[in-house]
This record gives sequence, structure tokens and C-alpha cells, in this order.
Amino acid sequence: MATSFFRVKKTLLALGILLAAGHAQADQLADIKAAGVVKIATFDANPPFGSVDPQSHKIVGYDVDFAEALAKSLGVKLELIATNPANRIPLLQSGKADLIVADITITPERAQVIDFSLPYFVTGQQFLVPAASPDKLDAYSRARIGAVKGTTGEQALHQRFPHARVLAYDDIPLALTALRNGNVQAITQDSTILAGLLGGAPDKASFKILPDLLSKEEIGVGVKKGEPALLKAVNDELLRLESSGQAAQIYDVWFGPQTKNPQPRGFNIEAK
Repeated sequence: MATSFFRVKKTLLALGILLAAGHAQADQLADIKAAGVVKIATFDANPPFGSVDPQSHKIVGYDVDFAEALAKSLGVKLELIATNPANRIPLLQSGKADLIVADITITPERAQVIDFSLPYFVTGQQFLVPAASPDKLDAYSRARIGAVKGTTGEQALHQRFPHARVLAYDDIPLALTALRNGNVQAITQDSTILAGLLGGAPDKASFKILPDLLSKEEIGVGVKKGEPALLKAVNDELLRLESSGQAAQIYDVWFGPQTKNPQPRGFNIEAK
């Protein structure tokens, strides 16, 4: 009888330790503050959201500025984790990254496996094509079209043009190379990324961005499931950046003043 009692007591004690450890693990915000660093996954080859500056060799971009603001609001140092579209969610789920700030579109499918902040950017998928190509999207319904692997643009192509041949690339510079080489007849990506890509291309006169949108999308910060405190901290900072005008300033640095670019930038605070 005594043996059974002590076994039960030891079992309950072990269970209590496990529950305490699980509770500690669940508060990722506290863990980040205790460590003094937040690890944020961002692009290193997807300008203007994130790319390596050739002079400083550091990752810079629109998303990086938001990542820096989030780290500052948490009172911790920022560690950037370079990623690509296909690897963003695995990095978060594995714990190698605490947040995703990498031009990730909010979708119902992704929301089943990670949580999203309020959207901090609104964009749409467009086509980049050779300058002499047709102007209408439907002209490419059976074309070879390049997209970045693991993006909503790749998914939208399959849905909109089921008879097209979709070729997936690891990043947008590789897709542009395929377009230059004639391996594809068009490439698709967020309108702002295409604008930045074309703006920095030495042969930009050889290409054009089609005016019609393939899709309209909202971009948010990715947070691991079951972390309400961290999610709230992210949302609070995004709201502060918007209301203070800092979000608009970040936009202007990377995309130019909104008066010159009517593209919708962020979210409507009143609507949230």
C-alpha cells in the first residue's frame, strides 16, 4: 500500500513538472525577453522587402525595418534569420525563428498552422513580361509562367490558369533570369516586389508590368500557434507604427511617397 502511495506521489510530481514546463514553453514572449533577443525570419533575396546590401553585407528592406521596430518595442536585440518563401513556416514551427516578417500573405490555409498579426501591408499579384508581350492576363492562360516556390502567387496561377505551365523558382531573381533566358513567358509576384525588381534591372526597358491584378492580398506577421501574449505585443506595435506615422515613413523609404504610388500600404485602424 505504501509502495503504491509513493508511486502515485512520484507520478503526480513528475506530471506537475511536465505541466510547469509546458506552461513556461507556452509563454514565448517571456522566453524572448528572458533571452534578450528575438529571432525574426525575413527575406535576403526579395527586394524591397529584404535583400543583402552589397556595401554593408547586411539584410535591409521594408520588412527589416518592421522587424527592427518590433525588436525595439520588446526591448530586445534583433537576430535576422534569412529565409525564402518555402522555408518561412518551417522555421517558425521548428523554433528556429520566433516571428515571420517576410512578405507572407494571410491565407486560411496558413492560418490553420500559424497565427497572423493584423495586416501591415496590402498588395496584389501582377505579371512581369517582355515589353512586346500582350497586355491582358488572359493572353497567358496557356503560357509558361514563373513563380516563386511556396507563394500564394504560385497557387493563384494554378487556380486562374489551370492550363498554363507553372515553373517554380526558389526566389524572384532566379525567376527573372528565367524570363530573360526565355524559359518562361511571364513571371508573377507581389506588385511592389516586381516594381523594385524592375527598377533595379539594367535592362528594365525590355520588360513591363501588366496593369491587371492576378489577386489582392494582405501581408501579416507570422506567429506560432498558441502564443496570445506575443501576438498581442506584435499587434500593439503595428498599431502604434501606423498611428504614429512611422509605418508610412518606412513605406516611403522603400516604395516612394504614396502620392506617387497609390498602392494601398497598410491596414485601416478604424476597421479593426
